[in-house]
Amino acid sequence: MMEEILKFLGNNATFFLATEEGDQPRVRPFGFAMEFEGKLYLCTGNQKLVYAQLQRNPKVEACAMAASGEWLRLSGRAVFDDNSEAKRKAFELLPSLKDIYGSPDGPTFEVFYLTDVAATVYSFTAPPKELLL
Repeated sequence: MMEEILKFLGNNATFFLATEEGDQPRVRPFGFAMEFEGKLYLCTGNQKLVYAQLQRNPKVEACAMAASGEWLRLSGRAVFDDNSEAKRKAFELLPSLKDIYGSPDGPTFEVFYLTDVAATVYSFTAPPKELLL
């Protein structure tokens, strides 16, 4: 469920997003996710390597770990969206984006949502729990 995914990510402020560059995996910290129009959105800047990597191969995987020992593995395909309402909502939910990108309509700010989402919560002490969107 979207709510469970967002709750897990929200309770664990940093999650790690993996892409690929040629034959090399690339992982970096992310700290923002939101629901907009029933889709799971993330954001980045179009001057970053992650943006170029997602343009070439939109497949992503993310992982977040809770202090409880549970972790969320999330995969999907990135679809960039120029929806100004989605961008404004991101700025509303995370005001510090203004310090990085200036405004939701800034030339480098990008939002993307995930399709083909698969999410599973794992634990050392319990069977995996699939979260379905």
